[in-house]
Amino acid sequence: MTVHFIGAGPGAADLITLRGLRLIERCPVCLYAGSLVPEEIVKAAPEGARVLDTAPMHLDEIIAEMQAAHERGEDVARVHSGDPSIYGATAEQMRRLDALGISYDVTPGVPAFAAAAAALKTELTVPEVCQTIVVTRTAMKSSAMPEGEDLATLGQSGATLAIHLSIRNLAHIERELGPLPAYGPDCPVIVAYRVGWPDEQFIRATLSTVARAVREAKLTRTALVFVGRALGAKDFVDSKLYDASHPHILRPVRKAKSAS
Repeated sequence: MTVHFIGAGPGAADLITLRGLRLIERCPVCLYAGSLVPEEIVKAAPEGARVLDTAPMHLDEIIAEMQAAHERGEDVARVHSGDPSIYGATAEQMRRLDALGISYDVTPGVPAFAAAAAALKTELTVPEVCQTIVVTRTAMKSSAMPEGEDLATLGQSGATLAIHLSIRNLAHIERELGPLPAYGPDCPVIVAYRVGWPDEQFIRATLSTVARAVREAKLTRTALVFVGRALGAKDFVDSKLYDASHPHILRPVRKAKSAS
């Protein structure tokens, strides 16, 4: 048997990959993060499947379900929100499975920052404004941030920051990024709430106003915070990708036609 770690995407049921959906449709065991994965997705599990919401379960209980499925020879669909490689707590599960000799694989999913950018109809990398995206979080009640990964350090890059798990830490974000030349109090901020769900919401603000805007909207969880000058940028140069004067291997220099 195999444990299939599957990224379900950020919310909308039709944003899961075909591979992920097909795995769910054939696995007799489905373990899913119920607070973040739409019920519609796990309804695709086969009739009679053992479908469990892991939100109230701890790691030992989750691994025990996988081990029991292994003993029965039944594949497991382990469904996470977004993409399993980003804040999915998959590494600790894989470490346990390695120790038990249980095989597993991973099917990627649409990460929340990509789905939010799509919904906003915006590009997070803008020519000569920003060409880097940093996916990070801040330390609150979860595990501490490693040394050198604080916002003040990451902010030296001037990158577009996609800050997860930090909707209740906006004052800290302002304190860390506000004094930096690449950002500043007037730097654009977009808070993306429950991207892909029916109650999806976006708040546009600046570093100096975002905390109040979010407080007024009464958002306390399940949101992603974007910070950066690329957000909504209008006055920027065209990229070289489609520039007629910029040849490349797939678009060589075109010779002018001679007059006949």
